[in-house]
Amino acid sequence: MARYLIVNADDYGLSPGVSEGIRLAHLKGIVTSTTAMVNQAYAAPELPKTLEQCPHLGVGVHLTLTVGKPLLPPERVPSLVDDNGHFLSQEDYIAQVNHIQPDEVSAEWHAQVERFIQVCGRKPDHLDAHHHCAYFTPELFQCLLTLAEELNCPIRQPFGSFAASAADYLAGSQIDEDFAQIQSLLARYEPPSAQAFCSGFYDRDATLPYLKALFEKIAASPFFSWELMCHPAIVDDYLHQVSSYVEPRASEFNVLTSRGIPALLSKHHIELISFSNINLQFG
Repeated sequence: MARYLIVNADDYGLSPGVSEGIRLAHLKGIVTSTTAMVNQAYAAPELPKTLEQCPHLGVGVHLTLTVGKPLLPPERVPSLVDDNGHFLSQEDYIAQVNHIQPDEVSAEWHAQVERFIQVCGRKPDHLDAHHHCAYFTPELFQCLLTLAEELNCPIRQPFGSFAASAADYLAGSQIDEDFAQIQSLLARYEPPSAQAFCSGFYDRDATLPYLKALFEKIAASPFFSWELMCHPAIVDDYLHQVSSYVEPRASEFNVLTSRGIPALLSKHHIELISFSNINLQFG
């Protein structure tokens, strides 16, 4: 039986090199999808290049709350920003997650989607979240689910999937209660998504042997649709300024464009798709 794999490259627009690396990893490799950080300065100039050069690449929004500035004025989203009007760092965001106001999150994420539509002339084909910031509490997850329902688009859904547990994402102190609420929300909204999510292709594990082992597990699994998260890039100077995850992105690019991967996928009866296929075939 065939299995279906989305290979989603996060962080489009973070730097020119990240965007170029993602485009090339699609054209020369196995990346089928990407999500854009539309609050970043390079997102608007880089997104039209993807639409022109990579018409078959799925493009969604990488909803952001932990890097850069909000698109809305800081006074409209006070629980999301520091004294300088920047988003909280990932560490501070997690530490203060119970004080984050969902209505402010929803307003900012709507603004990010509206910016994407303004730049691209179309809705995103799916939604996910930078630093997994949409999955830390049931309230945040519901903001994501509500927005996806409005857009009629799939989401990244990591809960209960391969090599993951609720504790890997939930940041509150009542994990069991929060996870029960997550399950209730999933039953209520029924968002289209891949059945299994893999985040392990990262840093030292961004290797060809890792992918080989993953493909074997996909072929033997009961899940027929998968998402693999990745972060390929052509490393540039600006990336060094804005990210702590730099050189491994180049390694990811090299692995994702390796010549032998298509044969491995064929061997294990794995077909590459994007989120638009999830919405049509499995939603």
